[in-house]
Amino acid sequence: MRLTARNLTAERGGETVFENVSFVLAEGGALVVTGPNGTGKSTLLKVVAGLLPAMRGTVELDGNDPDQPSVAAICHYLGHQNAMKTALTVAENLAFWRGFLGVPAMEAEDALAAVGLPDIGHLPYAYLSAGQRRRVAIARLLASHRPLWILDEPTAGLDAASERQFAALMQAHRANGGMVLAATHVPLGLEDAAELRMTPSS
Repeated sequence: MRLTARNLTAERGGETVFENVSFVLAEGGALVVTGPNGTGKSTLLKVVAGLLPAMRGTVELDGNDPDQPSVAAICHYLGHQNAMKTALTVAENLAFWRGFLGVPAMEAEDALAAVGLPDIGHLPYAYLSAGQRRRVAIARLLASHRPLWILDEPTAGLDAASERQFAALMQAHRANGGMVLAATHVPLGLEDAAELRMTPSS
């Protein structure tokens, strides 16, 4: 599987955010998107994930199942919000996503154990700290299999130990042929990751 972006250009509020951005991401690869605030890192990830339209350019996926032709069908997107219902328990949230996204992988309790949060599945999501909420959102990536992880500032709210744990999970995902596309201001601990530095649009 290979993800190819060609000459992507996007705008926000009628203003060009970035233009002519291109990259290739292959199985087992990682691309880290860096740059100052306002250069379009989050917008780029949303365009690739299919959440925002590109003004120009294309995003293509080669080698995937023909029944799942779009990037949106094979990616996990983790943005600034954790996409969890505060009124539901942790386990109920993960069960929803596991069923909604398809291709179940880890059971909820196993995914929670992998992010260092065993035995909290019964708790309402609203009871958790900011760091715990982010780790549950990361557990969502493990509960259903999708080969492409698109991550926007994924370590926000994590302590150093949790950052190292998440780095290991990303490396394991890549070792199984997965791909990681991440926007960040801080090092993510991804070995041999390529870098795409965004610059202010003129």
